[in-house]
Amino acid sequence: MYDRINSNMDSFKNAVGLGGENKEQSSEQSSSGGGFMDKVNSMAGGGKESEAKEDYLDKGIDVIQEKVLGQGRQDNESAIEQAKDEQMSDFIRSKYKSATGSDVPIADK
Repeated sequence: MYDRINSNMDSFKNAVGLGGENKEQSSEQSSSGGGFMDKVNSMAGGGKESEAKEDYLDKGIDVIQEKVLGQGRQDNESAIEQAKDEQMSDFIRSKYKSATGSDVPIADK
């Protein structure tokens, strides 16, 4: 009986987008707006190519957003999201320098 209830709940979760499989698929679909939008995003400084050019501090921010804050995959961010990440890393760099007197040992790209 409980197996049937669990099965029905899983079906309901998947139907409304709360199930694990559909959640991953929907995040992949929402991160890619199609050919034209991908080109616009890439020209604005977003997309997978720009993600590859990030420094390790930016990548660390992506890991925290993905794993700790649960904001979904960070491997194909829009130009706006990447700009926000860069602002966060610049803030971290400035606070680190004011606290220690030296630059962060990770070079900014």
